[in-house]
Amino acid sequence: MAVPLLDLKAQWAQIGPEVKAALEAVYDSQGFIMGPILKRFEAEVAEYCGTTHAIGCASGSDALVLSLMALDIGPGDEVIVPAFTFFATAGAVSRVGARPVFADIDPVSYNLAPSEIDRLSTPRTKAVIPVHLFGQCAEMESILAASRRHHLHIVEDAAQSIGARYQGLRVGQLGGDIVTFSFYPTKNLGAMGDGGMCVTNDDELAERLFILRNHGAKPKYYNRLVGMNSRLDALQAAALSVKLKYLEQWHESRRRNAARYDKLLADIPGIDTPRIAPHCESIYNQYTIRLKDGKRDGVRGGLKERGIGTELYYPLSLHLQECYRELGGEPGDLPHTELACREALSIPIYPELTATQQEEVAEALGELIQSIPATPLEAQA
Repeated sequence: MAVPLLDLKAQWAQIGPEVKAALEAVYDSQGFIMGPILKRFEAEVAEYCGTTHAIGCASGSDALVLSLMALDIGPGDEVIVPAFTFFATAGAVSRVGARPVFADIDPVSYNLAPSEIDRLSTPRTKAVIPVHLFGQCAEMESILAASRRHHLHIVEDAAQSIGARYQGLRVGQLGGDIVTFSFYPTKNLGAMGDGGMCVTNDDELAERLFILRNHGAKPKYYNRLVGMNSRLDALQAAALSVKLKYLEQWHESRRRNAARYDKLLADIPGIDTPRIAPHCESIYNQYTIRLKDGKRDGVRGGLKERGIGTELYYPLSLHLQECYRELGGEPGDLPHTELACREALSIPIYPELTATQQEEVAEALGELIQSIPATPLEAQA
């Protein structure tokens, strides 16, 4: 049985007519840029996240860049980022002219290890970007405390974690200066293309973000700042507004599927299933297992032959990427990150996944784990 990593057609079958009606309303209005439809969606996201302001933009990557610009971070500054994350987290730092400083992760949650903030902070460090990876929040209490010690701004990269909770609070209420979201189609709340959002409770930062996303102009043609063209289209806002109503239902379906995987995979040796901290509530943007003894790539190949979709988040640490070679990162610098890059494998977890499909995935994993020989550690590096 083929099991895709993600089946967006199954989601579309549920909400297609409603989204089409929302898009038709935009076509009828001919208001495609900014306007009341975007404002309504921004208000809905702010209410959902428990924040005062929400500012739509063109992508999750742009949301990070805009946040750093709003905080006046630029050349000569350093920003601490986890090395185990999508490239956009570090790329945004580079795009504003600052230097990304790569931190190791907590090996259980895959999120930034708070102790790294103390280890890596210098007089040039101006901010830290904790990533709430795979749908689980980073340890914000410790991150906030460390950031206060070093007088750092916090931009929370929640591209994969809209709706996740930490100590009962949703992302957006955890203390960062600005929180960024991605609406890339594969996200739990996915657009019909690219889209992003910044949320904040700081009135001054919100004003700067509103201005910066629209060429730095307010009013039109009067440019207070050097900004960029990064606006969330009304068509995307209309579609996302429909989807937002279903988001908690989809989160719950993902949690149910995760609990089923936890049981199905519990007795298979050589597989570590995700561990969610008791004070966290994950939205499972990914269900990421770890395969020991160098078996990950062989197992993945076997799953592909059976039509089972997987993904590697992430096969190469950011500190070892070619474009950051000049920063001097070396193998062995960030051991927890580098091990995760060799062992982590994400398997299907989308809301419409059936119990039968999950049983198929678990059975295939069990068979492949037993049949594939272990690889010596030195051969994995």
